[in-house]
Amino acid sequence: MKSKINNSTKLKTLGQDHLSCPICHDIFKDPVILSCSHSFCKACLQRWWLDKPIKQCPVCKMISLQSNPPRNLALKNLCEAYLQNTDQRASRGSQTLCTVHSENLRLFCLDHQEPACVVCRDSAVHVNHRFSPINEAAHTHKQELQECLKPLKEKLKLYEEVKGKCVQTAEHIRVQTQETEKQIKQQFTKLRQFLQNEEDARIAALKDEEKQKSQKMKVKIETLSRKIADLSGTIRATEREVTAEDISFLHNYKAAVKRVQQLSVLDVPQMVSGALIDDIISYTPVILDPNTAHPDLILSENLTSVRRARKQKVPENPERIYLYPSVLGSEGFNSDIHSWDAEVGDSPVWALGVFSRSANSEDKKCNLLKLVFCDGEYTANSSDAPPTVLSIRKRFQRIRVHLDWDKGKLSFSDPDTDTHIHTFRHTFTETQFPYFNSKSEIITQWSYNGFTIHGFTGQ
Repeated sequence: MKSKINNSTKLKTLGQDHLSCPICHDIFKDPVILSCSHSFCKACLQRWWLDKPIKQCPVCKMISLQSNPPRNLALKNLCEAYLQNTDQRASRGSQTLCTVHSENLRLFCLDHQEPACVVCRDSAVHVNHRFSPINEAAHTHKQELQECLKPLKEKLKLYEEVKGKCVQTAEHIRVQTQETEKQIKQQFTKLRQFLQNEEDARIAALKDEEKQKSQKMKVKIETLSRKIADLSGTIRATEREVTAEDISFLHNYKAAVKRVQQLSVLDVPQMVSGALIDDIISYTPVILDPNTAHPDLILSENLTSVRRARKQKVPENPERIYLYPSVLGSEGFNSDIHSWDAEVGDSPVWALGVFSRSANSEDKKCNLLKLVFCDGEYTANSSDAPPTVLSIRKRFQRIRVHLDWDKGKLSFSDPDTDTHIHTFRHTFTETQFPYFNSKSEIITQWSYNGFTIHGFTGQ
């Protein structure tokens, strides 16, 4: 009896705010208490801690040493008493009298959809109306309302699922940023060393080219100088013969004609082809975009190779490819000429090409042009045409992909033997991304002045 009096007294002094969970802001359900004395619904706390590396109090951020905190029975009893008291008040309120006839509302008018008393049933306002007992009508309408709530509950479930995925994505972004920052620093250290080595090598090659071409020009100039001297001497001697006395001229005429004829057969002098320095020094890197990688793929730290593995836990972002275990290059091309190499090695299954998504947000169509190797044969596949089996049977270790966006050509070849494999002809309208798909490890490389740079990323 004393306990009931104490609970009643506490309910008078405590409002709903004091009996509400700080997370869901509703009356506590199965409350648990942390060492910092803050209480929460058990389910709310477990959801709050989901995927968090450190279990902290949602209010004061104090670290909890217990992953399964004890129940707060005293608070649970208060909440149950409060809810029971609220239900009793609501039950008493439901016995409202009819405002017209001061009779208990025991009926429900199905036509007016409102409570009524027995006098209302016989009044002119409700002539020929259908009535139901109040408890039956309440039961039926509660079921109908519950049915109406089902779509909302399903929608709530979807919102919670998407929110959960967004929370996971946000955490992935944080971890991804840290890892990417680390990789950027490592790669730029390697890149600076590579660029220094490449600069030294290119300058040395430039000096060698200058030496060879300067020597070639020197020999050409010396040869031209000798011929100029011969021609000048012959011209001067012949002009002197022409101005001599007739008898003297005729005596020397045959010799003069012979000298002129000998030099007349000289070739017309030509400029030396390829004499100038080749100053084309641009290159196009192709690295992989982890945000597009299928969950079954693992990329290397330097994002230049990919291999198959068991399904990874990654965010479900719109850019990711799920149809095939594939990954795209990080940079797309919408003009000019680009080429890159892929080291496929002895992989039994692989596919290379270009991939594009429609720029129209309402059009989810994707276009893919690819060369596929499977079961020892090569197939040219296009999103808008049947696959074509190629007659080539040789196994290639490397494949060069050459994209001429402006002319609408995508070519595949073996860079080691300069063997042409296949060429697609297509009118490109969207940005084209390098496409990679392989059952075993595949390594991307760079095309630079027509040849491939190996070890660019320190592999």
